[in-house]
Amino acid sequence: MPLSKPAPRQHLHTREIVCRGYKRDDGLWDIEARLADTKTYSFENHDRGGVAAGEPLHGMALRITVDDDLVVKDAEAVTEASPFSICGDIAAAYRALIGLRIGPGWRKAVHQKVGGVAGCTHLTDMLVGPIAVAAFHTVSPAREKRGDGSSGERPRVIDTCHALAGDGPVVARRWPEHYTGK
Repeated sequence: MPLSKPAPRQHLHTREIVCRGYKRDDGLWDIEARLADTKTYSFENHDRGGVAAGEPLHGMALRITVDDDLVVKDAEAVTEASPFSICGDIAAAYRALIGLRIGPGWRKAVHQKVGGVAGCTHLTDMLVGPIAVAAFHTVSPAREKRGDGSSGERPRVIDTCHALAGDGPVVARRWPEHYTGK
C-alpha cells in the first residue's frame, strides 16, 4: 500500500544511500555504501564557492570487509564531496573498525571508535544502520546454506521487529522450538 496523498509541497532535498554486498574470491565479503545529499536549488558555500542544484553537498563512500562471522577485516572511507574542506581528513579514522564484530553491541562499539568528533556523522550513521543490515543480508544466506545456525541456538533475529516477535506466527512457523506464544 502506498503512502497517503501528501499535502501540496516543494521538493528541496534528497538523501540517497545505496549499499551493495559482494562475495570476494578469497572467501571474505565486501560491503560498500555510498551516500549522496543533493538540493533542488543552488546555494553559496564558503569552502566550495557554491553548490549547484543537483550537485552533491555530501558524497561519501565506505567499504568494510568482513569474514563469515561478520568480523571487520578491513575498512576504508572516502569523502568525495562535503560542505567543509576538512571533512575528508577524518576518513582514515575508519580503519579503527578493524576487529569489531557486527552483532550485539555493534552500534555502541562503532560510536566508541568513530562517534562524535572522532568521525563523520554521515559515515558513522551508514555503519550503524544500512551497512550493518546489508552485511547481515549478504553473509547470512551463505551461512545458512552451509548449515550454520542449525545448532539449536535461538536465532538472534527473534524479537528484533514486529514480524519476528517470539510469540508471533513467523517464529511459530520457522523456529517452533523457540516460539514463546500459547
